[in-house]
Order: sequence, then structure tokens, then C-alpha cells
Amino acid sequence: MVTPTFRFAPSPNGDLHLGHAYSALFTNRSARKAGGRTLLRIEDIDFIRCRSEYVRNAIEDLSWLGVVWEGEPRLQSRHMPDYRAALDQLAAMGLLYPCFASRQEIREAIAGRPDWPNDPDGQPLYPGLHKHLSRAEREAFRASGIPHALRLDMERALSQVNGPITFTEAGMGPDAETGPLEADPAAWGDVILGRKDIGVSYHIAVVVDDALQEVTHVTRGQDLFYATAIHRLLQILLNLPEPRYHHHGLISDETGRKLSKSAGDRSLRSLRAAGVSAQEIRSALGFDEET
Repeated sequence: MVTPTFRFAPSPNGDLHLGHAYSALFTNRSARKAGGRTLLRIEDIDFIRCRSEYVRNAIEDLSWLGVVWEGEPRLQSRHMPDYRAALDQLAAMGLLYPCFASRQEIREAIAGRPDWPNDPDGQPLYPGLHKHLSRAEREAFRASGIPHALRLDMERALSQVNGPITFTEAGMGPDAETGPLEADPAAWGDVILGRKDIGVSYHIAVVVDDALQEVTHVTRGQDLFYATAIHRLLQILLNLPEPRYHHHGLISDETGRKLSKSAGDRSLRSLRAAGVSAQEIRSALGFDEET
């Protein structure tokens, strides 16, 4: 019998706040109700923004909060070969292409096009620059030393899939949707899977890790609901198992804005320093039954 396996996976680019606390406690409670286990994954592939002190702080804050996990935390930065192997597999299938375009070049390509479509995150879809370069042109760009990203040829990738792409949503999507849902990866266009700066993207790393860690249930915030379409497509292309998904609501401030590290929202560490107890935080977040 397969043990229900959940994971909490923060990124150490700042200290954890109440939104992280809610997600961690929600995951822990969901695992207990399912008779399963919780794993802790530290998503630190972004070496530009992630810091080792934030890793230590996150582990300390979660322990103080009463979050329980099994085994040692998995640090993504120690498993880059796993993600590169997945990229190599997609490249061998002819599904990736190098993009040498800068952000400025992309902006200029869609300038004056107010009707240009956006992806679910509100960012303009990639306009296809460098998608159809000849081999000689690509080699010339490489020889010049211009860094490049690796993009997924979405049209070609979808041609490899038979039938609709679906996922099981046990929680509540932004439109209050539950149950078996149809995913729409095409809404994201030719997404980046290999970043110029750090080599791999969140999308490729998360699906590889979920498979390697035998994660059966993914609990995370609604802000990642639409990214599930990309993840399900990659799972199909890479022949990886499909977990169940549960996207929970987000913790917001008094204006309705979701909490974030970049906005400087108050961290768990600062609340601890101010004398707030772990039980007070759990109660405020609706986890009174947690001990």
C-alpha cells in the first residue's frame, strides 16, 4: 500500500511569514488526516536570491511552529544533475530550443500591440523570437557568448499528448473549481524550462522532485493553481507519476494583497522576537487543534 506523501517546499529567499506558516500547517494536517507523512523540501535552486541563513531560519521557524516532517530536508541545490537530466530528455525529444533574446528585445517585439495575449500570471506571451533560427544562426549566437534560456516548444509538446490533459483538484481553485479538471498548458506559451542565470526553472525542478520523493499529494497556495497545467504536461512528457492537488486559499493583509517576502511582510522570526507564541499563530490561522 502506498503511503500518502505530502511536502512543504519553501524557497529560502527571505524569512518565512504567516502565509508560509498557514501552508506548512495545512500540509501537516492534511498528511495526518490521510494517515500519511510530510516531507520538507528547500527549493533553493535560485542561488542568486537564496541564502543559507534563510535555510537555517526556515527549519528553525518551522520546528518552533510545531510542523513535523520525516527525514532530512531535501535541498534542491544538491540535486541539479537530476533536473539537467530531465532537460536533456526533453531536448532529445526535440521539444526544447535556445532563446537568446533579452527581456528588452521581447518587450520591443510586442510594443504597440495592446491586444497581445498574456499568460495566467499576467505576463505577455513569448512572441517567438529565435524560435525558428537555423542551426548556423544558433551556433553563431552561442559563439558570441550571449547567454540563452531553453524554452519548451509548446505546440510540439502538446502534439506528443493523446487526449486532454487533466488533474485532480481536491481543494478549491480560484474559480471555486474542484474534482477532475482540464488543464491548459497552451495558455503559458513557450515557457522557460532552462533559465539563463541558474540553469533550470522551478517548473522542471518541482515535477522531478515530486516524482523522486514519491509525493502523492501536492498542497500549495492558489497562486500556483494555473501552473499545474505546465506540471501535468511535463509529467506526461517525462513519464512521471501524477499526484493529487489541493490548492488552498492565501493569507492576505488588510488590503487583500497576499503576503510576500519581497513586500517586506512581517516574518515569523520578527513575531517570535515580539513575544508571539507558536500557539497564538496556530490559533490565528485556524489550527487550534494542532499541538
